[in-house]
Amino acid sequence: MRYANGFLILAQVGLLLDCGGAAKGKKTTIDLKDVPPNIMKIAQDNLPGVEFDTAWKKQSGVFEVQGKEKNGKVREIDIRPDGSIEEIE
Repeated sequence: MRYANGFLILAQVGLLLDCGGAAKGKKTTIDLKDVPPNIMKIAQDNLPGVEFDTAWKKQSGVFEVQGKEKNGKVREIDIRPDGSIEEIE
């Protein structure tokens, strides 16, 4: 019984800390060719020199586009459907 209670407490803490990643929302991997051209242009304009290689569409409709700089640093930009930038990493 002691172990079951411990597991329950750990599960609750995990939910409180969002260990499942739910705060980011679900996202689906999409091909770069499926990212709208205006979204790709915004990504390229804001992260010049980055070679984009991966894209996701979040449940909220936000596009997340990721790539690498020439020095290998991974860069990422999140762009809302209206073209406004949510985040640049």
